[in-house]
Amino acid sequence: MNTVRSFEATLGDSKIVVETGRLAGQAGGAVTVRCGDTVILATATAAQQPRADASFFPLAVDYEERLYAAGKIPGGFFKREGRPTEEATLLCRLVDRPLRPLFPKGILNDVQIMITALSTDQENYLDILAIIGASAALMISDIPFNGPVGAIRVGYADGKLLFNPTTSQMLTSALNLRIAGTADSVIMVEAGANEVPEEVILQALEEGQRAFQDVIRMQETMRSEVGKPKRELSLFKVSTEAKQAVLGKVGDRVPAALAATTKEQRNHMLNELRTEVVTQLGDTFPLPEITTALDDFVKSLVRAAILDRGYRPDGRDLKTIRPISCEVGLLPRTHGSGLFTRGETQVLTIATLGTSSDSQIIDGLGTEDTKRYMHHYNFPPYSTGETSRPRSPGRREIGHGALAERALVPMIPAQGQFPYTIRLVSEVLSSNGSTSMASVCASTLALLDAGVPIKSPVAGIAMGLIKEGERVAVLTDIQGMEDFLGDMDFKVAGTANGVTALQMDLKIKGIAPDVMRTALAQAKEARLFVLDKILGTIQSARPELSPFAPRITLIKIDPQKIGAVIGPGGKMIRKIIEETGAKIDVEDDGTVFVASTEKEGSDKAVAMIRLLTEVPEIGKTYVGKVVRITDFGAFVEILPGTDGLVHISQLADFRVGKVEDVVKLGDEIMVMIIDIDSDGKIRLSRSAVLEGLTAEQARERDQRNRSSGGSGPRPFRPRSSDGGRGDSRPRR
Repeated sequence: MNTVRSFEATLGDSKIVVETGRLAGQAGGAVTVRCGDTVILATATAAQQPRADASFFPLAVDYEERLYAAGKIPGGFFKREGRPTEEATLLCRLVDRPLRPLFPKGILNDVQIMITALSTDQENYLDILAIIGASAALMISDIPFNGPVGAIRVGYADGKLLFNPTTSQMLTSALNLRIAGTADSVIMVEAGANEVPEEVILQALEEGQRAFQDVIRMQETMRSEVGKPKRELSLFKVSTEAKQAVLGKVGDRVPAALAATTKEQRNHMLNELRTEVVTQLGDTFPLPEITTALDDFVKSLVRAAILDRGYRPDGRDLKTIRPISCEVGLLPRTHGSGLFTRGETQVLTIATLGTSSDSQIIDGLGTEDTKRYMHHYNFPPYSTGETSRPRSPGRREIGHGALAERALVPMIPAQGQFPYTIRLVSEVLSSNGSTSMASVCASTLALLDAGVPIKSPVAGIAMGLIKEGERVAVLTDIQGMEDFLGDMDFKVAGTANGVTALQMDLKIKGIAPDVMRTALAQAKEARLFVLDKILGTIQSARPELSPFAPRITLIKIDPQKIGAVIGPGGKMIRKIIEETGAKIDVEDDGTVFVASTEKEGSDKAVAMIRLLTEVPEIGKTYVGKVVRITDFGAFVEILPGTDGLVHISQLADFRVGKVEDVVKLGDEIMVMIIDIDSDGKIRLSRSAVLEGLTAEQARERDQRNRSSGGSGPRPFRPRSSDGGRGDSRPRR
């Protein structure tokens, strides 16, 4: 048996406990990380041999979301976890991004990191523990890794930053910032915010990086005390001979290819060069060396042009944004649509409005059960001029969709103001850099076109970085080549008032705070420019919804009367739906959503629900149906399941000798409620309506008639559902 060792660190106001030696002894490195009652297992293992056919680092991060961790049994027929949830996929990406830049360049061995949720108290987040656990597992493993990596979540409430807050504390936070990095710098940033100023973001980044230093210290201690010797791996390198041979074949032709005016032309010329070089040198050097040597040469030329002359591949300077065009209302039958084009990047977003029953049900370890605003992102192969088989969304598509969704979540109106479920679908039609931020812009257009009263329009921009030693260039609105050949992909979305989403990935080991400050300042300037283009197309939400969108009426009823609306076995609600054609959703708090594309059907459904849930009021007039006749009066149903007595003395504005002389069974008459006693018995008057009396006047007359008329009426009971006499209270 291995010796169990525990290590502790402080993260915010919490204690993190990392244990190794108890579980998963055959993994390259294995740790459990605990905060409160939340526990994850992280393992890191590398293949013994490198891939023979690879020229890239095959790192895989997998997250096993086990519902037993929260004491849940999975829904569905099979009762076991299926494909990863969206949250699980996003967690994998979150762990991958800060770790990948810290592996030695040229590793071709498969490296797999697996995170398993073992226990969750739903107060302490899993994602930050997963990053720390993955780094710790790598640190004590035999896998070469230039870590450690620390991570922390930063919130912002009441003017103060919150470090490693719980889910309860985050309910009032305007910022959800996740940071990961080394002892010296930040490597990865992921954030959602409610129009938080750039100054607060910068403060959170700087203080957050300092706040996870104890986690860094703990991992260094683990490496020195329990770490395995690092394995010697053969690293992929391009030989000097291969570099010189490739340069001799294409050296004077690459600049001409880079000067092409479009991405298609540039790629076509570079691909021709690649094919030609491979044909000529394929028998002398391995294919990966040839292609990598060519790519490195292209990279060096592009980076040198930017750093030396401020010249980018498409001729722009560092801050210029590509030409932008915006359109709305392209599709006649959809509820809203927006087309956003920036250079060769083009995204069409379609908005669809639904009822609360259309919201997404979430079966995961998080605290959310449903989601009423969704954004889905599709990236078809034709958007890059390529072909491939259609497939379900991958991690990239899910990640980009989540980022665009996060950017607009703070601007979506509350359900009480706009009682719709909202689904946005962004179709990438052409891609040359930052399709996720183009999706944000197209989504704003689609929402406004659909008539969604968002709080403020949102735009996004992608920033890049080229860094060689002390020379640094921050690029606004990066295109695909600059993303691929650069050192940073920094996406910023927000309104005119502040940031709503932020995502940063580095390919280097970190950047200085002043570079981050410059990037945020340029991003704000660019964001305001893009917002002007959006508002020049559509300034506010359309005042009317599409004629094909459902009209939703929201009404509130007493929760105790939900049963009256539903009816036995759902009989009553089915009847309303069949008679009106409306769609009806009833929430546990008594909120009822009535949706219909036809106003007449919606109005009728609302009226039927109000009748079922209305409380009788003294002095109110009703058109009721005579349901029973006695010698002393008539019982009239004024509301479904609720009737009262019209005494014979109250049937007309003249003396009535026999009830049947005035009304017959099934007649509809107008009556007023003149009294409701402590047992809920209702007294009605028809004469009060005919003579224009008040309830008080009619009640006084009724009392005089009863006192002078002998025995008066016998006590009545409202009808039960079988037509007999039921409970003495009105039946609801």
